[in-house]
Amino acid sequence: MSGLPAGFAGRVVRWQRSHGRAGLPWQGTRDPYRVWLSEIMLQQTQVSRVLEYYPRFLSRFPDVRALAAASLDDVYACWSGLGYYSRARNLHRCAQEVVAVHGGAFPSRAAVLETLPGIGRSTAAAIAAFCFGERAAILDGNVKRVLTRVLGFGDDLAAAANERKLWEHAQDLLPSRDLQRAMPPYTQGLMDLGATICLPRNPSCLLCPANSLCVARAAGNPERYPVRTRKLTRGSQSLWLLRAASEEGAVWLEKRPATGIWAGLYCLPVFDSASALEQSLGGHERAGWREDPPFLHVLTHKDLYLHPVAVRLPRQAMAGREGTWAVREELGRYGVPAPVQRLLAQD
Repeated sequence: MSGLPAGFAGRVVRWQRSHGRAGLPWQGTRDPYRVWLSEIMLQQTQVSRVLEYYPRFLSRFPDVRALAAASLDDVYACWSGLGYYSRARNLHRCAQEVVAVHGGAFPSRAAVLETLPGIGRSTAAAIAAFCFGERAAILDGNVKRVLTRVLGFGDDLAAAANERKLWEHAQDLLPSRDLQRAMPPYTQGLMDLGATICLPRNPSCLLCPANSLCVARAAGNPERYPVRTRKLTRGSQSLWLLRAASEEGAVWLEKRPATGIWAGLYCLPVFDSASALEQSLGGHERAGWREDPPFLHVLTHKDLYLHPVAVRLPRQAMAGREGTWAVREELGRYGVPAPVQRLLAQD
């Protein structure tokens, strides 16, 4: 890899001001609560999906104190369908810590923000740069792709030492201290380049403001970067879902354990086999037993093959179990996993 490209930050800032994304609801604000919420929602989630949830979440929890005072079940209900529910748990914990420890005001320094639940180094830097103008580097997936290509950084990012080295380069590429006001557009510009120009496949190099500086483009192999050899090992699992309905049409939901898949959410009872599901019903009279076709739900690390079993039961059949009978109109009050939401919406 050659030396750091001169003038890189200035090019990014100028490009962002004239060609970067604008109009997203979390842009143009210095409110750390709103920036933090958008950064967490955008982790592993497409912008189009976040645009559905962001205003709804803010309407329900308009500030960090409102979020801290809410129950976790209320937070899950508002997050329901967005996935990666550990983010919702950490949002709630973080809001409570901001209120309890920091008097309801987000810290202004990235190093302190990083100590809060669910806020990693890159998210902390984004909040500090956007809201407080701190000269702090971000390094999310999109930015890693931009920087490794521009720098020709071919070291394997599966090694922690190499990732630390890239962090150092990201810090060195920041606008100079006398241009600290450029931090918000620079940070946004890097994000925008990775999201719209420097794509994983078929990047639009001719439109990139750094194309004449880019080592990967000069070598003709931008898609080679970033290098990461460690591959995620995917697994698969089959689960059976008990779709128990009462005489009045209410559905039985149980709260999932605090750990494991769909932790803390309300869900149809889950079993490892059809026989285990049937045994759980004991000797209760049931009607309309129906095994529906299984369907696939894809998680980051695993493929779930879900087997719904519909049955009509008297309400007393669930006596002694932790859960609730919910009619269709009440389902929005509960945090329900996305595949179960879709299943229940089919009627």
